Amino acid sequence: MRSYRLASMTVAVAAGIGLVPILSYDAMPYDAMPHARVHPADAGSGDAAAGDPFGAACRIGVDGSWVTAYCHNPYPDTDHVRLHIECLRWWDLDSDSPPVAAGPAQTVRLDGRCWDEVGTAWISHRKAG
Repeated sequence: MRSYRLASMTVAVAAGIGLVPILSYDAMPYDAMPHARVHPADAGSGDAAAGDPFGAACRIGVDGSWVTAYCHNPYPDTDHVRLHIECLRWWDLDSDSPPVAAGPAQTVRLDGRCWDEVGTAWISHRKAG
C-alpha cells in the first residue's frame, strides 16, 4: 500500500514538473520584448547617412535610487536624448524621460529615480528633424 502511494505521488510530481515550463510561458500576460537602445530608422538611411558622425557621448551614474546622466554632443547635428530607467523591484515603476535636445557642443543633464533600487539605466538617441 505504501509503495503504491509513493509511486502515484512520484508520477504526479513528474507530470507537474513537466507542465511547469508550458504553463509559465503561456501564463505571461504580455510578450516580453528587449529594449532597443537605438532605433534603426532613427540612425539614418542610405550610404551617405551611414558615414555621418552622430550621437552624444553619455555618462550615466547611479547613486542609491537616483540616476543622473550627462550627455555631450560634439557633432553639428542636434541629438534628442532620453533617459530610460528600469527599477529592480516589480512594484516600482520604470520611467522614460522626455526627449532633451543636445545641440552642437552642448552638454545636457538628465535625471530620474526609482523608489527603491535601480535595475538598469540607458540613453536612447534620436536625430532631430
